[in-house]
Amino acid sequence: MNSAEHLLDGRSAAVQSAARDSATSWRHLDDLESEAIHILREVAAECANPVLLFSGGKDSTVLLRLAEKAFRPGTFPFPLLHVDTGHNFPEVIAFRDRTAGRLGERLIVRSVQDPIDRGRAKLKNGNQSRNALQTVTLLDAIAEFTFDACIGGARRDEEKTRAKERIFSVRDTFGQWDPRRQRPELWSLYNARLDTGENMRVFPISNWTELDVWQYIARENLELPSLYYAHPRRVAVRGDILVPINGMTQLDANEQVEERFVRFRTVGDMTTTVPVESQGTDAQAVVAETLAARLSERGATRLDDQTSDSSMEERKKAGYF
Repeated sequence: MNSAEHLLDGRSAAVQSAARDSATSWRHLDDLESEAIHILREVAAECANPVLLFSGGKDSTVLLRLAEKAFRPGTFPFPLLHVDTGHNFPEVIAFRDRTAGRLGERLIVRSVQDPIDRGRAKLKNGNQSRNALQTVTLLDAIAEFTFDACIGGARRDEEKTRAKERIFSVRDTFGQWDPRRQRPELWSLYNARLDTGENMRVFPISNWTELDVWQYIARENLELPSLYYAHPRRVAVRGDILVPINGMTQLDANEQVEERFVRFRTVGDMTTTVPVESQGTDAQAVVAETLAARLSERGATRLDDQTSDSSMEERKKAGYF
């Protein structure tokens, strides 16, 4: 074999290896996709009035693609609901509205500001994170529309409390979650029965990881808000944390503002969601960065999970997503 043939053979072997790796990855995603579609169809079959929680974030965008595969060419058997904190990134709100319009699906928006105005939720100060206050708004929306199931994009790898929750997770008549009342889900059999006043949270991508989500986004070529990809942004360096500069940023006197190339791993309340330095300008590049990540996305980029007076578990017991 001459050198040219040897080089060609080497390249051919590399291509075949890459193809095998890609096929293996796709089979893994196919399995996760099939499970999620099964769960969505179970919700449609067993629940009288479900709703899908859609924020415009990456996980709920994946849920929408899965719902398309589960129910198209028909319309979804449930509306979309967003609980708007009023502190959402404008790019995410624009993407939310554009996506719902493109799909032709009904989008219900309820605002955290409403219970604040009615005195049912209170803020310590104007720049406080409103994430925890979403619970009141969600429970009000469930009562208003008599939803018996809320489909969400939570995953078990996000935060340790998430791992305690089943795929079909029962809430009591007060909308509260009790980890001791979790139902067994052997052989992918899901119990959606509810007593009067109870409701269900359903998490079709509970068994997915952040890496799975990004691989699926890359495979399906899904559009996301631009915040998820690396872009220049003004930030304040606060130890190991980069705090994005916006109208609600409170800076210490000695903090310097710099421009860095960053992306957001999650897009929540602007007062508590921080970016990470990145060169990930497309989904494949983000997949590579996710493989090297040492912290979960919430642990690295949600300040309220690190500094809140109440733990995620306490918030979930009160009815949080």
